[in-house]
Amino acid sequence: MDEGLPVVVIGAGPVGLAAAAELVGRDLPVVVLERGDRAGAAVSEWGHVRLFSMWRDLVAPAAEKLLTAAGWTRPADGGYPTGAEWVDSYLAPLAAALGGRVRFGAEVTGVSRLGRDRVVDSGRAEQPFTVRVRTSGGEERLLARAVMDASGTWGSPNPAGGDGLPALGEADAAGRVSYRVPDTADPAGRARHAGRTTAVVGRGHSALTALVALAALAEEVPGTRAVWVLRRGAVGDAFGGGAADRLAGRGALGLRARAAVEAGHIEVVTGFRTAEVRPDGDRLVLVDDGGRALEPVDEVVALTGFRPDLSFLSEVRLGLDAALQAPVELAPLIDPNVHSCGTVYPHGAAELSHPEEGFFLAGMKSYGRAPTFLALTGFEQVRSIAAHLAGDREAAARVELTLPETGVCGGAGLFDDPGATKAGADGCCGPAPEAERPSPAAAGAGLLTVSPLPLLTAAPTASAGGGCCGGGDSPRPARAADPDRLP
Repeated sequence: MDEGLPVVVIGAGPVGLAAAAELVGRDLPVVVLERGDRAGAAVSEWGHVRLFSMWRDLVAPAAEKLLTAAGWTRPADGGYPTGAEWVDSYLAPLAAALGGRVRFGAEVTGVSRLGRDRVVDSGRAEQPFTVRVRTSGGEERLLARAVMDASGTWGSPNPAGGDGLPALGEADAAGRVSYRVPDTADPAGRARHAGRTTAVVGRGHSALTALVALAALAEEVPGTRAVWVLRRGAVGDAFGGGAADRLAGRGALGLRARAAVEAGHIEVVTGFRTAEVRPDGDRLVLVDDGGRALEPVDEVVALTGFRPDLSFLSEVRLGLDAALQAPVELAPLIDPNVHSCGTVYPHGAAELSHPEEGFFLAGMKSYGRAPTFLALTGFEQVRSIAAHLAGDREAAARVELTLPETGVCGGAGLFDDPGATKAGADGCCGPAPEAERPSPAAAGAGLLTVSPLPLLTAAPTASAGGGCCGGGDSPRPARAADPDRLP
């Protein structure tokens, strides 16, 4: 294979651009292909939402180095940007610093090996990748030595239906069903929800953000109501870790949502798995799989997570977990059906590899259907992948960050187990042994630095019985970290 060929990165979002910066730092040619017309096009769509990660955790180290050389001034570490501010103050300048390496309006429609379909073994590894691209000028084909798909999952939201399929009638009600956090400051968004009843389906940070926004609107506009529809039998740990969360903004969000529920602005419905969205005049009625029907609502906001779009990767030999659609080596570390501890173990090229050598999923898309992700995780992923592609195996295997604890036990996949959100003093939410605790700097402000503590170089072993972190005989007990953004 021609080593002079570029690495193709799909997606000019936070992780895709960080990948390009890492590759540039290693003098590897790179082309970034972005379907949208700007850097961070998907982030711009939730630009009204404020992140609960501070600026200190939202700038990739390699990107900062590239930007600083271009005269960029880093925002103050302690600020919490909105999505729009993240784009304007960081992603757009980063794309500008990368220059012609980033192509906008370039949609990837297929990836394969040159002259080899998915079935052919002979000579496969020696052939470069071929990347099919659709632009305003027509179709073209790019050759690449490696491909990193960092296109995210924003375009593939999960439906309201409790079985993973759209509920009956959900598609027909598309004009009154949304899959995005409402912007109640925008006149159109405000008009859609003010003085009306909105059902919010979901329990993650996106749902909490929507509930807080609707509760604030209810204080301003009489008649505004929110109904929180949960599949679990109880609210449980949906409000998060509060003061125990090492990301203060993330903890504060849960506290605000709890206060809104306690103030009576939000009606809570539990144990409800939507099976049908039934029209009722100008309103909608949600019906669960047992036939229970809720009172009519005006709008439905389904915030039930995302799933990866794998349609354009049909000719690539992927090694994906059957449940999560995440790389098989990564899946055990993030599976919400198993893990219930505070963070995912940092990982890189080894866990993100596939049978197709030289192809990697990175960023949100690497998590498949696992519910939560931090930008810090993506920055570490692409640092390791870039080192691997440069032949620096030692750097690729090295772990260079720790992640903030949520302060919560209970994996998202354990919603049918009423005891899954609790842990005793000796459980995974109990205090870590002294040697395994990060220093105050690592726990608070040093999230991108290398720590000498064992926590960053070797994970604690599982207890004999597996514990709440166990997951069989996996040496890396972990749970998926929570997302930076609230949508």
